[in-house]
Amino acid sequence: MQQGGNKMSHDAFDRRTTDWYIDKLMQSLVFIGGISAIIFIIGIFVFITMEGMDFVISRLDPVEFFTSEYWFPSDEDDPEFGILALIAGTASVTGLAMLVAIPFALGAAIYVGEFATGKTREYLKVLVELLAAIPSVVWGFIGLSIMNPLIIDVFDVPVGLNILNAGIILGLMAAPIMASIAEDALKAVPDGYREAAEAMGATRWQVIFKVVLPAAKNGLLGAVLLGVGRGFGETMAVLMATGHSVNMPDSIFDSVRALTATIAAELGETAVGSDHYGVLFTIGIFLFLITFLINLTADLIVRGVRKG
Repeated sequence: MQQGGNKMSHDAFDRRTTDWYIDKLMQSLVFIGGISAIIFIIGIFVFITMEGMDFVISRLDPVEFFTSEYWFPSDEDDPEFGILALIAGTASVTGLAMLVAIPFALGAAIYVGEFATGKTREYLKVLVELLAAIPSVVWGFIGLSIMNPLIIDVFDVPVGLNILNAGIILGLMAAPIMASIAEDALKAVPDGYREAAEAMGATRWQVIFKVVLPAAKNGLLGAVLLGVGRGFGETMAVLMATGHSVNMPDSIFDSVRALTATIAAELGETAVGSDHYGVLFTIGIFLFLITFLINLTADLIVRGVRKG
């Protein structure tokens, strides 16, 4: 009996030891996975800064860079590095995209979160996530092959690759992730708010518009800001749908060029260490800071909602 008891105690000790090692291993893996994202982001920023800092320090004219609309970086005699037209193109496409995405995203979030039930809700959530997973180049093909001739026929314009095309495509791209975050924000509103409003005789729509949406406004704002960050950072679809022409836009039918598309189109043709090479990485630094600030603001807003 004593030998059997000793064996059982030894087996229990071995199991506890094994469980302890497995627990420590899983903690280490989770820690490495979490910290790796931070390391990668810092590494990317350091790489971009190292490649562009020489141009920033020795050759960049900030006034020309931010206020000039002339972009001729490859001109051997008189290169010009103004990105005002590129900023205007990026901002105009992103602004129109938000006008398209916000109604779709908010409407989808309200229906999924407040009206759909059971399997319908689950199917719709999966569908929204699948839409978010469509590659940007596929959206670019849609803009190039479908939206381009459609805009020419409907609006009688010579070119369909313009702000309108890119804004619609980018809005449809940003809507799924915005809808997912907005739906989470609506779910975070306590059911007691809805029940109290219904007990006072409010209709379903009154509960949504007068109670739920105001209570979730910070989370909804965070969803919009993340959509704006997606718009500023998108490359391939914007490159294919805007017409890629350096212009200060006057209407939604003008072709423009985005900051990200400029880097993607020109970086492979530049000599390493040249002014053109340096200014493209300077644009990358500028884009990194803008998107970082937008996403950080959105994250802080969403965190505030969760804590509340």
